Amino acid sequence: MYDVAGRIYDEDIALVRERTAIADVINEHVTLRSAGGGNLKGLCPFHDEKTPSFTVSPARNVYFCHGCGAGGDAIKFLMDADHLTFLESVERLAGRAGVQLRYKETGSAPVPRQPAGQKKRLVEAHHAAVEFYTGQLTTPGARLAREFLAQRGFGRDTAERFGCGFAPDGWDHLTKFLRQRGFSDSEIVTAGLAKPARSGSLIDRFRRRLMWPIRDLTNDVIGFGARRLFEDDDGPKYLNTPETPIYKKSHVLYGIEHAKKEIARQGRAVIVEGYTDVMACHEAGVPIAVATCGTAFGGDHIGVLRRLLMDTDDIAGEIIFTFDGDAAGQKAALRAFEDDQRFVGRTFIAVSPDNMDPCDLRLAKGDLAVRDLVARREPLVDFALRQILSRFDLDTVEGRVDAMRKAAPLVAKIKDREKRPEYARKLAGDLGMDMEPVQQAVLAASRTAQASAAPARPGAAGAPAAPAPGPRPPVLDSPTSMVEREALKLALQVPVLAGPMFDALAADAYHHPVHVAVRHAIAAAGGTASATGGAVWIEAVRGACDDLGAAALVGELAVEPLRIDGEADPRYVSVTLARLQWGAVTSRIRDLKSKVQRVNPVANKDEYLALAGELFSLEQHARALKEQSVGGL
Repeated sequence: MYDVAGRIYDEDIALVRERTAIADVINEHVTLRSAGGGNLKGLCPFHDEKTPSFTVSPARNVYFCHGCGAGGDAIKFLMDADHLTFLESVERLAGRAGVQLRYKETGSAPVPRQPAGQKKRLVEAHHAAVEFYTGQLTTPGARLAREFLAQRGFGRDTAERFGCGFAPDGWDHLTKFLRQRGFSDSEIVTAGLAKPARSGSLIDRFRRRLMWPIRDLTNDVIGFGARRLFEDDDGPKYLNTPETPIYKKSHVLYGIEHAKKEIARQGRAVIVEGYTDVMACHEAGVPIAVATCGTAFGGDHIGVLRRLLMDTDDIAGEIIFTFDGDAAGQKAALRAFEDDQRFVGRTFIAVSPDNMDPCDLRLAKGDLAVRDLVARREPLVDFALRQILSRFDLDTVEGRVDAMRKAAPLVAKIKDREKRPEYARKLAGDLGMDMEPVQQAVLAASRTAQASAAPARPGAAGAPAAPAPGPRPPVLDSPTSMVEREALKLALQVPVLAGPMFDALAADAYHHPVHVAVRHAIAAAGGTASATGGAVWIEAVRGACDDLGAAALVGELAVEPLRIDGEADPRYVSVTLARLQWGAVTSRIRDLKSKVQRVNPVANKDEYLALAGELFSLEQHARALKEQSVGGL
């Protein structure tokens, strides 16, 4: 049994697909109207268009946009529309459909998993806590909290938009409130909303503080940030929810639920340092701002942003850091440069000339100043180089040489190799040195970095022996055959992933006769949308084959590795099937072009116009499929 999500049983994922009406899911994002033939049509949510080209087939439970090439099932739609992982999308749809998901262990070590329904209960407890805290914000005891927000330029509407609240004075007000709502002491403690006192009774974790709810990408409240207000409060200035089954601070970005759609639309994100900075940016017209929650910006945060930004080799996102201009801010910026290498896109820094954070800048100079701060961003590498050089006395030979030695490794780390010579030339100019020694220093730093990153040679002392060569994959006779073969392997090996996307492409998308035969057998066995994988599925397809050659190929494809490092994911399925469909469409385009050339446009005007219209539509479809299929097999 193939565990597509790494945790959820395949049968449960198939049941979620079966019980989900895709039109109901998409209707929450797109207005759909009848398009005839049982299909629905609307404006695509994934690209700007004036004429609807986004088609939904309720009978097949799939969608496809003829303008941009986006397509798939309800799980894929939520992944793209709400920027969820496969696991998150399945869990959300399971909640809608009333499917109780079962989680299992993979590999040699058990996967940490939550008790059935635990996540739902913890999220519900947090939403109840938001209700409690926001209600307390209007009480007399919350006067300092209201004044804090007002002094930073935030009125009632903004406070409500971001869910700001107040944790009252008292030891167990929230705990009593949650108990009345039916939550157990164990759930309240596990959620991080209360903790045991020395006496053994429960006390609220947050008291006498301004509260911000922290939400995940799905808009669920998973934790809180709390700001000290009273002078006699000897706790930290900011206090966050501790690590819980639903709150992992290294994965959380405050404000992501407000910013995610604009981040995806604009292809850029602004990283600020605090909750009020996020609020100030959004109020000032920079709706792409997010902040970390009680921890430094790190690799897991990068993963969240890359998914939102579509930060790939083909679509490069833009990340803009804002730091104070003081020593701590400069240090944070240099640390951010190390993370910069993990982004494909461009990374910038925006520092206020007065060393003010976005919230203070908005108060002092208005919304336009915040927008200008972001607009005046500079490449992070330029800032990092300037900070390094500022530490040395460049009026002396020793200072220039020491600065060169310190800056050269930074230039060598620039991920875009074509930019390194230009930055080496810039560094030489800033140092007032000849180009040759600077180039040599950068080249030496690059060689040192490559040597330290290179794996040990097989057979060398202490290095693992080279693995014995495995069986060579069969020779593929053409790129078209390779794509067809890969699509069939996906259907046989990971049918839960292939699902309706594979079934939507009929046998005429294949050219090789034996591939066509296997495709017919998959349909005869019930299609991938109803399959869960494993030996039973493979034997069902093999038994449905009409000839021995196709049956033998099924067995071969069932064990042949996929042409991808690691495990297949929905994007790989989408790319592979887009390539398969592109081949079929381009073949039809060639046939049509030949036919159009043979038709007299004067004597057979209607036929000519009909063929030309079909040709234009197919060429548009082919362009969309080609864009969707960018990426290596």
